[in-house]
This record gives sequence, structure tokens and C-alpha cells, in this order.
Amino acid sequence: MMVRVSAGSALTLGIVEGFLQVKPTTIYLLTHYPRRCSANCLFCPQARTSRGRSDLLSRVNWPAFSLKGTVDALSRCRDQVRRVCIQAVNYANVTEDILAIVTQILSKTRIDVSVSCQPLDSENLERFRRVGVDRISIPLDAATPELFDRVKGRVAGGPYTWQDHMKALRETLSAFGSGRVTTHLIAGLGETDREMLGLIQELINLGIYPALFAFTPIRGTQLEKQRPPSLFQYRQIQTARFLLVNKIGRLEDMKFDSSGTLINFGVSKEKLQRVIESGLPYLTSGCPNCNRPFYNEKLTGPIYNYPRPMTHLEIEETKRIFEGHVRG
Repeated sequence: MMVRVSAGSALTLGIVEGFLQVKPTTIYLLTHYPRRCSANCLFCPQARTSRGRSDLLSRVNWPAFSLKGTVDALSRCRDQVRRVCIQAVNYANVTEDILAIVTQILSKTRIDVSVSCQPLDSENLERFRRVGVDRISIPLDAATPELFDRVKGRVAGGPYTWQDHMKALRETLSAFGSGRVTTHLIAGLGETDREMLGLIQELINLGIYPALFAFTPIRGTQLEKQRPPSLFQYRQIQTARFLLVNKIGRLEDMKFDSSGTLINFGVSKEKLQRVIESGLPYLTSGCPNCNRPFYNEKLTGPIYNYPRPMTHLEIEETKRIFEGHVRG
């Protein structure tokens, strides 16, 4: 059996040689399938109608290796790795492949395992729980039902619906418990700040952890010509998300203009400055110990999600982005 391994993870495991600017703290695996995903998410190079490289997910290259060799390498590096994240393209019997990967990993290591995949039925949720999966992520990606339909649902020619994804997230929450269910959201698909932050608050209220990514145009995808969000736009959402996730602020205290753009974070300016100066809102978000180096960005930047603590200079640069805009 084969499995795809992100380039950085393969370097960390020692199954390829090369230089790493930042090591991943999670090993990222992707189910191996020789054809395109049956879904058709317009931002994804794995999509059914994508003309992009089939070994890419976002900006990252995912070479294929034997599962046995990968797990053997993982067992040798278990003291350096804090989590394994298994991601899945959609195809018949993908759940069996995920279960096989999880079983082999946990037969050799005690590393926490997350799975990021399409909605699962109750039977498969129970199978994943029994085999030892620690966390499940079901990516919503889009912030509204209309955007969801346009970029990964029926309008996009995909099999997904917003209602099914939300239902699956709630069922996964029942099976795995609060704090052990994640969803991924992509900023920059055309949503307003109010829409994105409204969804983030709703997910937090349910007990679902919202991880945030910046839209990344990938050559060969349907959205290859769409622009990513500006750093200021993204830093705004990252900061507000951090306030909401950590219960420092609430959506009802934030203010938006008539176009839905965030104009006030709803906390004091002093508190907001402390949050910005901590650099914490701008680190990669996801499952515990997820840092996904350079998933959204080139090595040369701009960096949307930092995979390691920010330097003093980077924090100062971020503060300058907010100058004239920050309002408590």
C-alpha cells in the first residue's frame, strides 16, 4: 500500500534528503489514489476537473512512498514528532484506506493521529474512534452556504452540501466530544468579515475548533486567477478569530461597516495591542502541534500563517500593518 507524504514531512522522517527551513511538528500524510478526487473543490489541485499537478495539495508537494516504509521511519522519529495528520481525497473505499493507515501507525507508535476527510456516517465514525483516531476534521472551507455551493458544492459540480457538512460536524462532535472536532476555513473566497467571524463564533459555540487558512491560488485549478486576501485583511480575521477562540472577545461586541468589514474588535485598545504583540494570532491554527510550514505561502513570503514563533521584527512589521486601523 502506498501513501503520499508532504515534502517537509518526508524530510523530517529522513526518507528523502534535503534542507528544511522549518520542521513540521506534525507529520502530514495523504491517501494515495492514482486518479483525481471525486469531489471538485475549485481551489484544489486534486479536484476532478483540475489541470494542476496531481501530487500537490495547496502549495505543497506530496511524493508517494510505501506505507510500511513510512511507518517504519515514523517509529524511528517518534520522539521528534507530536502528531500525524492523515488527509484524504474522496474516492470509493477511502475509509478503508484511512483505517489501514491509522492501524499501521498505531501498531508501531503511540503518536496522536488526526484525520481530515469528507463527512463520515455514524458507523465509520465509530470505527475511527475504536481504532484510536484522536481527532477528526471535516473542512467546510467556505464561510457561507452560498459560497460553499459555488466553490465545492453542487454549483461547482461536487458531491457536497453545506447541510450535510454541518450535520456531519455535529455527529462527529457527538461521537468524539467537544474539543476533538476541527473544521478548516479559507479566508479570501469572497466572504465578508462578518460572515467569516459569524461562522467562527457559531462553531466555537458548538464546541468545534475553527482552523484558518488563506486562499492560495494554485495553477491548474478553477480559481487559479483569483487573488489571495491582502495581509491586512487576513491579519484582521486572524486577530478576531484568536479573540473569539480564546474567549477574550465576542462577536456581538465587534463592529462592522455596511459592507461587512470589521472596524472594531470589541475589546480595549490596550488588550488588543497585547494580543497583537504576542504574535500568537498569526501562528498556524489547527489540531494541537500543527504548524504546516509554508502551506499557504512561498518561502520568500508574504507569510500568512507562521510555522514557528514570530521574531521581534516580524511582530513589529505586523503592528505596522495595523497602524491607523486598530480600534478597540
